Amino acid sequence: MTQTSDNVTWLTQEAYNQLKAELEYLSGPARTEIAAKIAAAREEGDLRENGGYHAAKEEQGKQELRVRQLTQLLEHAKVGEAPADDGVVEPGMVVTIAFDGDEDDTMTFLLASREYASGSIETYSPQSPLGVGVHGKKAGEDAEYELPNGKKATVKILSAKPYTG
Repeated sequence: MTQTSDNVTWLTQEAYNQLKAELEYLSGPARTEIAAKIAAAREEGDLRENGGYHAAKEEQGKQELRVRQLTQLLEHAKVGEAPADDGVVEPGMVVTIAFDGDEDDTMTFLLASREYASGSIETYSPQSPLGVGVHGKKAGEDAEYELPNGKKATVKILSAKPYTG
């Protein structure tokens, strides 16, 4: 999960409600279901050669990891609080950038965790190379970030507005 440097994840109320419902399901009915699958597979005999048992245990491990992730995410979530409309790029802002100063080659994205927008807009993590590069910049300023190949790229911030999704 993507979080800001002060360990806060920005979420819309809708995203928070969806994640909370997922956590409640995984912590309750889903745990009961996986326990039943494990018990049924255990009754089939030799556990060393029991594919159903091993698959159910693996599913249980993935489910418990997701429960821990959701618990931590929701404990540190800020819900529905949009950042100030001051044009400074920060988590919760919709940012439009121009690549290499070419205002015909632009991209607009939300700087936040992917849960914040519930998939309605392309989202970049504040910890991603682009997110780190643009954070704290204002419209009209240039930002530099590192590409996967190790080279540097420069973008110009065209706008930064609070996400209203």
